[in-house]
Amino acid sequence: MKDLEKDHIAVQVEADDWKEAIQASGQLLARSGAVSEDYVNSMIQSVEKNGPYIVIAPGIAIAHARPSASVFENALALAILKEPVAFHSKENDPVDLVFSFSAKGDESHLKMIEQLSIFLMKEEAVKRLREVNSAEEAYQIITEGSVTNE
Repeated sequence: MKDLEKDHIAVQVEADDWKEAIQASGQLLARSGAVSEDYVNSMIQSVEKNGPYIVIAPGIAIAHARPSASVFENALALAILKEPVAFHSKENDPVDLVFSFSAKGDESHLKMIEQLSIFLMKEEAVKRLREVNSAEEAYQIITEGSVTNE
């Protein structure tokens, strides 16, 4: 996934609840200059308004908000939580992998969801992601997993 950089990955992240988990993942984007703080807040507000729709599979959330002036570049981030937290998703709680992404337009928004979904269908790669000890390891798994045609 070309929009993922090593410094957009954090492992052993501590979060007390789903808001802190989204905040942790979103801050990876904000610190790199991909988004403003407003975008991180918009991701949280989106879940407050629409419920835990971002929890797309057991233990996996993809936080995002609509493309807006708060997005400066397309980017993807991942916070791997030390302890899973509840997002109040009946089917898929608790969550330990919190991806967040920013997209400058609707087309890139859909493309990023598609790329991420293809990677997340690779159960073995996702399982390995949960066991990593470093951002470097996670980066390797994701970049290998998104180019192979398994």
